[in-house]
Amino acid sequence: MTRYLLLWLQAPLQSWGHDSKFGRRDTLNFPTRSGVMGLLCCALGAGGEQKELLAEFLPLKQTVISFVRSKNERKTAREPLLRDFHMVGSKYDDRDPWQTLLIPKTAEGKKAVGGGTKITYRYYLQDAFFAVILEVPNDKAELLTQALQQPVWDLCLGRKSCVPTDFVFRGVFESQPDAMATALDIAKEKTLFEDFRVLEGGEHDGDEILTLNDVPVCFGERKVYRDRRVTLINS
Repeated sequence: MTRYLLLWLQAPLQSWGHDSKFGRRDTLNFPTRSGVMGLLCCALGAGGEQKELLAEFLPLKQTVISFVRSKNERKTAREPLLRDFHMVGSKYDDRDPWQTLLIPKTAEGKKAVGGGTKITYRYYLQDAFFAVILEVPNDKAELLTQALQQPVWDLCLGRKSCVPTDFVFRGVFESQPDAMATALDIAKEKTLFEDFRVLEGGEHDGDEILTLNDVPVCFGERKVYRDRRVTLINS
């Protein structure tokens, strides 16, 4: 038995990376499966690998609906990506054993080529609104309800700097249509318009089919992910 958890993700900035390298941290234009599971783990205070918890969610589906503030036949008013940059490893004293831990190094622990200071570029969605409908095990529904309303660790939308500006938890439902109807009601109250949907699997009639490596099998130091296919349907 499963039920359907409705999350409302709204913030000035969101970032959902799925194929990022050290120097360039991209974002998809919708929440990833790994990002949503990371949010749930924060709510639960579940650190480390969490293999057993992730295995329970592995076969379950996630649906995303994106909303925008205004829309017409000619143009969707979606904000452009924001690019920021960070100086990593700058002005640390390599003679101090604690400070040297914060200076980027090679995989062998040696000094990085060109010095320890590196610039990393990071990309963010601006003023984005998403409803995420996640299928959850029935015996986890109450636990997640309590955790999302009283999270152990701060909730963030992709990165720690992306703080939600509205309630994330919006209910647990017996069916996906019920959860979807509530999501559309929330959007209507906020005078938002549906932009696109992301459905699990590649068997739907849609505008684009994507393969994402974003299904977490193991968190912790050595993260492991599996692929999934999704269908993007524009409204």
